[in-house]
Amino acid sequence: AILEETHWKKPLTMSASRIEYSEKYADDVNEYRHVILPKELAKTLPKSRLLTEAEWRGMGVQQSRGWQHYAIHRPEPHILLFRRPLGTDPQSGRVDPELERAAREEYKNQFGLVRK
Repeated sequence: AILEETHWKKPLTMSASRIEYSEKYADDVNEYRHVILPKELAKTLPKSRLLTEAEWRGMGVQQSRGWQHYAIHRPEPHILLFRRPLGTDPQSGRVDPELERAAREEYKNQFGLVRK
């Protein structure tokens, strides 16, 4: 376990620079994004559990606060799936009620769920 912890604290800089980030997408509850790791970095991932924020940041994944690694897609374990509640303040990582209301309204308008 000590070796694993050490690995997370020293990101593979060459690999970290090749991490790819999707655009954000949303439903009426969360916003989502996926992060594609280089295959050599993905080989170091734990196979049967989700990553903590300290672990994915330690690997070189860079994104604002509030994101949670929420699922493992077994056919493509090098793709990390993240989500956070709509209205999350990207600086604090906490849900701001006003941001949440605005995000839900935007979602409803985008998908025609509001009667005019």
